[in-house]
Amino acid sequence: MSRTTARQVAIVTDSTAYLPPSALAQHRIDVVPLTVVLGDRALEEGTEISARSLAEALRERRPVTTSRPSPAVFAERYHEMAAEGAKGIVSLHLSSEISGTYDAAVLAARDAPVPVRVVDSGVVAMALGFCALEAARTAEGGGSLEEAVAAAEKRAEGTSAYFYVDTLDYLRRGGRIGAAQKLLGSALAVKPLLELAEGRIVMLEKVRTASKAIARLEEIVVERAGDAYVDIAVHHLAAQERADQLAGHLRERVPGLGELHVSEVGAVIGAHTGPGLLGTVVSLK
Repeated sequence: MSRTTARQVAIVTDSTAYLPPSALAQHRIDVVPLTVVLGDRALEEGTEISARSLAEALRERRPVTTSRPSPAVFAERYHEMAAEGAKGIVSLHLSSEISGTYDAAVLAARDAPVPVRVVDSGVVAMALGFCALEAARTAEGGGSLEEAVAAAEKRAEGTSAYFYVDTLDYLRRGGRIGAAQKLLGSALAVKPLLELAEGRIVMLEKVRTASKAIARLEEIVVERAGDAYVDIAVHHLAAQERADQLAGHLRERVPGLGELHVSEVGAVIGAHTGPGLLGTVVSLK
């Protein structure tokens, strides 16, 4: 099929996918931003608030909340894509257990001028990003709307996300971790390792020190990757040195490594995890 025909299936995701700008441009993936509310200011993630500004606000214990895009924002974007020639749209978003973004997209899709398939990826960050890339590559190859959706869903099923946080306080404040986990805070210097399971953030392991927790995070990623062909992402918030060190170790230890992305998370995820976050995504190819 021609390149024009392939592009008739448009791909849209949200700002928590944290895809590199070069990948967004190359694959023509559209991004709808979530909002960070800092004090009395509502700021769009990715354009109006930086991760550094967010980390400073959190350290100063200033009030920070997040909110989903409105259905009207999605509706406008779907109409724009249709006007540009899209005959169908795949709208891929972070877990509905974490955000109402998926629900807003579903509402907008009902009145869209072309078919829109809204996908609850069940994941977030580059776990979502890898799904969006898979959908875009399928569409570029001439795949149908349903084929692009299936490719994204298959990628999501083979993707795992694990992360270390210095404290559970930020997750507790935002209600992003279950009530039972609230008992597992920072008592006795316990450092939590968490994972995404069925779209939710759950406790994976408790480790006594930060250094041991990060070393254990590395082992978990290596074990998960095994000898398979995988793409990996390493995320952080105000912890660049930790992230670079972990990425270097994974380059040496994962034999089937394909792409390796290292990036700072945006303000939405950072608001709920706090400075010191070190996250990893392992995605089967």
